[in-house]
Amino acid sequence: MVGSLSTVPLPRRPLDPGDRVSRFYENELGWATVPARAGSSGSPVRLRLGDRFDVLDVPAEAGRAGLRHLAPASPVAVQGDRMRLLVAAGSAEELPGLLDWLEWGALTLDLRALGAGCVMDAPLPPGAQSAGVRPVGRSGVQGAAVWLRPPEPGCAVEASLPTLSAVRGGGGAPDLVRLVDTVATQCHRLRLRRACAQPLALP
Repeated sequence: MVGSLSTVPLPRRPLDPGDRVSRFYENELGWATVPARAGSSGSPVRLRLGDRFDVLDVPAEAGRAGLRHLAPASPVAVQGDRMRLLVAAGSAEELPGLLDWLEWGALTLDLRALGAGCVMDAPLPPGAQSAGVRPVGRSGVQGAAVWLRPPEPGCAVEASLPTLSAVRGGGGAPDLVRLVDTVATQCHRLRLRRACAQPLALP
């Protein structure tokens, strides 16, 4: 009788939605994830940057202009009014020099490169919402990160990411220089537009 009791499995706790998201990124894509900090109201899972890819974080309007420089399989995420363009690992370190070379370095642009040591909210995997996983964002569903172009399981993401080596003929990867120049131009236009919309200060 005692032996039969020991074979009864313990009840399983319900699978946390964050566990499903983590398993998708880690098992299907091989991307490293980290849990959100305790008390955080963002995504329950975040993606660690700098290992497989870096991210260009730009206003969504500027990001849309840059989409033409990406490969069709290049993943792109959106969160609120920001677009996250995945670029080759190491690109975050190259960005300041690249902006200087493109003669954008002297201007303050709403363009950030996030790389090693940074994280981004993990968008829900494709089809996760229909499977009962609800998005969690800083301002409800509207603030959740979502994939505009989702990554494809089984495909090496690195081959589709913009890189500086594309300038030197490094295979079929998209050109990081053209992408950065395009989004920097759009960020500058947005900055000028906002400045023109400000009322004139009277003496």
